[in-house]
Amino acid sequence: MQLEISREEAWNLLCEWTESDSLRRHMLAVEAAMRAYAPRFGGDTELWGLAGLLHDLDYERYPNLEDGHPRHALRELEARGYPPELVRAVASHADFMGVPREHPMEKALYAVDELSGFILACAYVRPEGLVGMTPKSVRKKLKQPSFAAAVNREELREGAEQLGIEFDEHLQIVIGALAERGEELMPRGASGDG
Repeated sequence: MQLEISREEAWNLLCEWTESDSLRRHMLAVEAAMRAYAPRFGGDTELWGLAGLLHDLDYERYPNLEDGHPRHALRELEARGYPPELVRAVASHADFMGVPREHPMEKALYAVDELSGFILACAYVRPEGLVGMTPKSVRKKLKQPSFAAAVNREELREGAEQLGIEFDEHLQIVIGALAERGEELMPRGASGDG
């Protein structure tokens, strides 16, 4: 399948809707993790990457989960002609939308979303950032309830289970994907070292 929409168009849309650097970095991180997972499941790397890049498109403008995120993004993506499977993946990443995750792309998006944020949080408190991070160091932080307390640890494990990937391997895949884009995700001075 040839995507009609370029990554540049998707990035411009994201920048139009999202001003927060940290939210943009989160979406870039999820994009990187989705691109890493696509080949593993025979998926289209571009399509999977765009699903990751755009999954929180409307979160800054419409953070209210009752009637906001991700409903506005879904309407915008449909109106712009994004593939239905991408729109469905964005809908399914939010449990409260009631869209069951059936396709590997949907399961991957759910599995990498919160985990990408958690791994970036771990990187920010390490002098070396993402460099040399291991699943063991992430698991250690997962055991500290006060660290990134808003992250539901059970959902992180559930995401890996739904994908059929052992948790440490899942951690390694996402760490590796984020580390490859480390310069973009961890600008100089962003790690705990300054």
